[in-house]
Amino acid sequence: MSTVLQGSAPARPLRDDAGVIGLVGLAHLISHFCQLLLPPLFPWLREAFDASYTQLGFLMTIFFVVSCSVQAASGFLVDRHGPRPVLFGGLALIGLAAFGFAASTSYWMLAACALVAGIGNGVFHPVDYTLLNRKVSAPRLGHAYSVHGITGSLGWALTPALLVPIAIASSWRVALVCGGALAWAVLALLWWNRKTLDLPKAAPKAAGEEGATFDFLRIPAVWMCFWFFFLFAVVLSVVQAFAPEAARRLHDVPVAWVAMCLTIYMVCNAGGVLVGGFLASDPSRCERVVAAGFGAAALVALSIGLLPVPALAIPVLFGAMGLASGIAGPSRDMLVKRSTPDNASGRVYGIVYAGLDIGQAIAPLVFGRLMDHGQYTGVWMGLVAAQLLLVASAFNVRRVRRTRLAPA
Repeated sequence: MSTVLQGSAPARPLRDDAGVIGLVGLAHLISHFCQLLLPPLFPWLREAFDASYTQLGFLMTIFFVVSCSVQAASGFLVDRHGPRPVLFGGLALIGLAAFGFAASTSYWMLAACALVAGIGNGVFHPVDYTLLNRKVSAPRLGHAYSVHGITGSLGWALTPALLVPIAIASSWRVALVCGGALAWAVLALLWWNRKTLDLPKAAPKAAGEEGATFDFLRIPAVWMCFWFFFLFAVVLSVVQAFAPEAARRLHDVPVAWVAMCLTIYMVCNAGGVLVGGFLASDPSRCERVVAAGFGAAALVALSIGLLPVPALAIPVLFGAMGLASGIAGPSRDMLVKRSTPDNASGRVYGIVYAGLDIGQAIAPLVFGRLMDHGQYTGVWMGLVAAQLLLVASAFNVRRVRRTRLAPA
């Protein structure tokens, strides 16, 4: 039997829930779209700015370090002022950063714009999950997480599909202008539907409640979730940046197939998230779903890293790995929901998802070095280790009892 989550919205009409889920999902798509604004254009940027791949990669480190810091802080703003104005500010900054990238005439201008983009990106998870948890009916929350995950994957898939053809047909600057225009178009659409994203104002604090604002930091489950998302970010970063090339080197995969491996992974991941939304409808089994999904993904990664797999099978195995990871996605989000005290949603998600940004900032430095030294099997074994640690972390989260906090 499905468990109704404490703190979730009461039953609402399907149309109302669908409106919130759709708008939040669209904003999440733009967040992920923004994360890949520069990498598909690295070949053009390398030539335009006479920069090395290490220097261009450092732009992403700037982006994620800033996003991490802002993510932790923005959760407090969301809990205090509501998610809507914070969301609008994030989208505006993402569009501004894209236009700044397009107008850049030096590497340091790119770095400054990466900082602005990181600030904009840092608001989305505290905003998104506060809106979903407080406005979507409990029976549909698993499906809301599923849509949220799918739109994120689609955002990653959209960036190279949109920007690279424009860069080839025109220039990298025009491509980035189009990216900024897309972000601001979505901002306009959300502003037009702003009433759908409104939350009732929180009751004012009673005397003596100020100290409770940081009480959630004493909950062990919050830090276990932080560690879980750090590991998840490592897995994601390796798959996106290094795994396809490492597989090519190990199994003589044709160069034309390398990008296809990542596309297949993302498409299958989105399909897995759709299935996982039904499994997450029962929160009591979310740890088992996460363990099964990432455990299966680890077995696939192990086979690619150690077995003499035919080149033709590599894209198929990437698809299987993406499907398994996607199935775990909505239940992964439910882990955090079950560890979140009432009235602290923005703060908890801000801290927990900061682990995602830290992992994405650190992983390229570690696994990039393995790639530079030709340790392609080591890349895959590192991926397997991170996936297995995710399994263990999911059950560690379950061992911690949820604690209530005073309202923020």
